[in-house]
Amino acid sequence: MERIKRIALVAHDSRKKDLIEWVDFNWGTLSDCEFVCTGTTGRLVEEALKKKGITAKIVKLKSGPLGGDVELSALIAEGKIDYLIFFWDPMEPQPHDVDVKALLRIATLYNVPTATNRSTADFIISSPLFKSEYKPTVKDYLEYINRKLEQEK
Repeated sequence: MERIKRIALVAHDSRKKDLIEWVDFNWGTLSDCEFVCTGTTGRLVEEALKKKGITAKIVKLKSGPLGGDVELSALIAEGKIDYLIFFWDPMEPQPHDVDVKALLRIATLYNVPTATNRSTADFIISSPLFKSEYKPTVKDYLEYINRKLEQEK
């Protein structure tokens, strides 16, 4: 990770207000970051910051249910995301639960620090590692990629 962090911001509908409040409250820490957001979340974060006269670099993907979670998973696999802040609602079924599970799986697979609630997000951005360069350890999956399948034996 370089000094300027690329943070993915995602929130289910019932948690979008919480995420926007978190970004607003922590803007002093986050102001040097670049953001990648799923569609609606990105629009709402951008609008909230503009009301305060703040312009931020926000890349907006598609809305989560329309493929944004999958797009974000691909960016993580490509090494283009440093942190995932995903305020999700564990009490509400989502039409794209499979994509949400895949996003969290990919973030874990590629060892991307992930917060699914405000407390964890606060701990991540208050870590001394947040403002420094950091190289996360990612497991080498070459052996898995080159494994022999039953039909190849």
